Amino acid sequence: MGAEPYWYVVKHNPKIEDALDELREREFAAGRYNPVMPFLVFPITPQSPAPGAQHDSIEEALADSDADGTRSILDISSIADEPDFGAAAPLSDEALTALYGTTQPTRAAVEANMDFLEDVERGQAVYIILYKNGKPDELMFAGYSFD
Repeated sequence: MGAEPYWYVVKHNPKIEDALDELREREFAAGRYNPVMPFLVFPITPQSPAPGAQHDSIEEALADSDADGTRSILDISSIADEPDFGAAAPLSDEALTALYGTTQPTRAAVEANMDFLEDVERGQAVYIILYKNGKPDELMFAGYSFD
């Protein structure tokens, strides 16, 4: 079995760590994580299945998922400046410019070209600030499961 990509889009919050924490809590409460849902279908929408949390905490879900991880944003617990396991780091300005011709990509541009995932390691994630009318509008968190 190989690592699976995942991605989520949430409203922009200049406090990236707070946005990550809120997203993790949302997905935990929805039960969209392994082992409750071994395989998720992305993108997550309001119509996505949500069986509800089957564990008392995110930590319990992580322990129950074992080496596979949760195959979701729950595997990412912090924000980092550089790529690291269990962390989301910003996609570099160089990568943004190479992929989108700007450091302020729109959601449509990023969703049309997700090639940046090719450089994300298992158990790591990146985040991208998505712009609308020249202003930060949303955040995308994207990564790869451990297995």
